[in-house]
Amino acid sequence: MTTLIIGLVVFLGIHSISIFAPTFRDGLAARLGVGPWRGIYSVISIVGFVLIIEGYAHARHEPVVLYSPPFWTHHVTALLMVPVFPLLFAPYFPGKIQATLKHPMLVAVKLWAVAHLISNGMLADVVLFGAFLVWAVADRLSYRHRTPRPLKGAPPSGRNDVIVVVVGLALYVAFLLWLHLKLIGVQPIPL
Repeated sequence: MTTLIIGLVVFLGIHSISIFAPTFRDGLAARLGVGPWRGIYSVISIVGFVLIIEGYAHARHEPVVLYSPPFWTHHVTALLMVPVFPLLFAPYFPGKIQATLKHPMLVAVKLWAVAHLISNGMLADVVLFGAFLVWAVADRLSYRHRTPRPLKGAPPSGRNDVIVVVVGLALYVAFLLWLHLKLIGVQPIPL
C-alpha cells in the first residue's frame, strides 16, 4: 500500500502544481524553458504512474475489504464508463462536447473514479479511485481562480464530436472486452 500511496502523491502532486501553485509552475517553466519543464513533468508523471500500477498490483494481493458491493454494481460501473473514453478525447478535438462541459477530461476522471468506487470495496480501490476523485474535484474547483492552458489539438469543428464519440466508444468496447483484462488483470464484466 505504501508504494501505491507514494505513486499517488508523486503523480497527483505534479498534476496539482497548477492547482495550488500556478505562479510557481509558470515561473519554473519560464526559468527552465517550456521543453525542459515538460520533460521533467513527464518523467515525474511516468514515475508516479508506474508506482501507482506497482503499488495497486501489490495491494490487491493483500486485500483489505472495506465494503462488499453487490454483483449488479459491475453493470452500473460499465454503464457509467460509456462516456469516459469519448470525454478523454474531447479536449483534443474541440466541439460541442468540449464547449458544453468546459473540462471534459476532468468529467471523465470523476466518472471513472465514481464508477469504480461503486463496484470495488477494497482499501486499495478506495485509496486509488478516491484520490483521483478528490484530485479531479479540486482541479475543477481551481478553475474558478485560474485560466486553463490551451491544449494542442484539432481545430474546432462540429465533426470533432463525431470523431470523439466513435473513437472513444470503440476504445471503450476494446477495453471492456479485452484490454481491461490484459492490462489490469480483471475482467470487468464476466462474459
